[in-house]
Amino acid sequence: MVVNSVRFLFFFIVVFAIYYLPFTKKFPRRQNIWLLLASYFFYGIVDWKMVVILLCATAVFYALGFWLKAVMEKGRTKQASHLTTLGVALGICLLLYFKYLNFFGESITELLSAIGLKATWTTLNIIVPVGVSFFTFKLISYVIEIHREHIGPCKDMVEFATYIAFFPTLLSGPIDRPNTFIPQLRRSHSLEYAQAVDGCRQILWGMFTKICIADHLALVTDYVWADYSHQAGSTLLIWTLLYTMQIYTDFDGYSNMAIGVGKILGFNITRNFNHPLLARNIAEFWRNWHISLTSWITDYVFMPLNIAFRNMANWGVMLAVTINIVLIGLWHGSNWTFGLFGLYHAMLYVPLVLSGAFGKNKKLRPNDHGLPKLKDFSKMVLNYVLVSLGFIVFFASSVTDAFRFFSGIVSTSLFSMPSLPVKKATMLFMLIVLILEWTTRKREHPLQLPTDGIFRHTIVRYALYAGIGLMLFFFAGEVETFIYFKF
Repeated sequence: MVVNSVRFLFFFIVVFAIYYLPFTKKFPRRQNIWLLLASYFFYGIVDWKMVVILLCATAVFYALGFWLKAVMEKGRTKQASHLTTLGVALGICLLLYFKYLNFFGESITELLSAIGLKATWTTLNIIVPVGVSFFTFKLISYVIEIHREHIGPCKDMVEFATYIAFFPTLLSGPIDRPNTFIPQLRRSHSLEYAQAVDGCRQILWGMFTKICIADHLALVTDYVWADYSHQAGSTLLIWTLLYTMQIYTDFDGYSNMAIGVGKILGFNITRNFNHPLLARNIAEFWRNWHISLTSWITDYVFMPLNIAFRNMANWGVMLAVTINIVLIGLWHGSNWTFGLFGLYHAMLYVPLVLSGAFGKNKKLRPNDHGLPKLKDFSKMVLNYVLVSLGFIVFFASSVTDAFRFFSGIVSTSLFSMPSLPVKKATMLFMLIVLILEWTTRKREHPLQLPTDGIFRHTIVRYALYAGIGLMLFFFAGEVETFIYFKF
């Protein structure tokens, strides 16, 4: 049941209606119980066995939180560190078993065979829980934040379980931290008109980018990749640029819908994208792309490593960055392509680290005409191209396929006319997104319209919403699964 489906609409109407009933809305625990039941139902539609896995993991970490707190209150700092390490290890083991066991088993077998040692591996029939990469990181951060004394353990099991299983973000994030989300579960939620309206606008925008752009681009990118060895280099290059737009409008679309649903229910969910196409270097890109994941890895991996390597000067920073970005790559899936994807992005950090620009966040200022300065614009274009080249490895099913694709780009046919079945409407929508990326860079989403000018008139705003609704109706094709559902 995807967020942009009719089934989800009916599901959410029922959730919404009961959530705000008089006997529910004044009692936080009743609202949480209803949200929890709805979340497990939502998750169980995929496979009821996944609910069992989620329940077991939730129960273990709930108990671990109390154990850790009790040890800390007794002043047993060493034991507390061991328990925190245990919690992190359990979360990692959960990922390793369900997501990476077959991958590492097959990889080790191939390595041993390559050096002449006889080895076999029987591929296990492991059902990978949908969203395991997302809820596992919630579990790990919960234990770490208790150890850091930023939060106390949840006394209410329902409260904790609702945080882990919150259905708008369960499948593809964003990854909310416990110290920002759990306090929201401890107060009752009444329908806030302004917040709910903004949530509806954000859902509408997310549906537009997903349905009118990402789904149409998916047909093009799949078509080209299926026969990339017979495509001209120019076609492959355009594919590279289009896939970046596809994955952005797809994942940003989902994030906007998830955040919008959360707003209607009274929750402030972590922002996941902040106009990453305007990034002028790779560091800016990762600060603004999949923010909830990047900030999670930065806080829990990069910062400790950066402190540990502080005596190594730039080499230490580069080593911490490399580990950080490679882990981000491998988080996406059990394939060496994701590790190579991370390594490629880590290499793009080298000029920043050597020049001393790493960590600096220079404010983006327009020129006298309200447009990006030529220097900034050229950096944006270059960074977009470099990021797009990395996404070839991200998309490829094997390292070999990725290198073959690269080889196809740099062939003599690079200067021929490209041939891609991209609809004119899709190209127009992409242009609109690119323009809005700049003009609405200070807003959370483009439909957060200003209260002055032409948009102060109600009829103008509703005409815009109706126009987007019509585009969704006329340009909707076959519903494509969200890209990040497989992670």
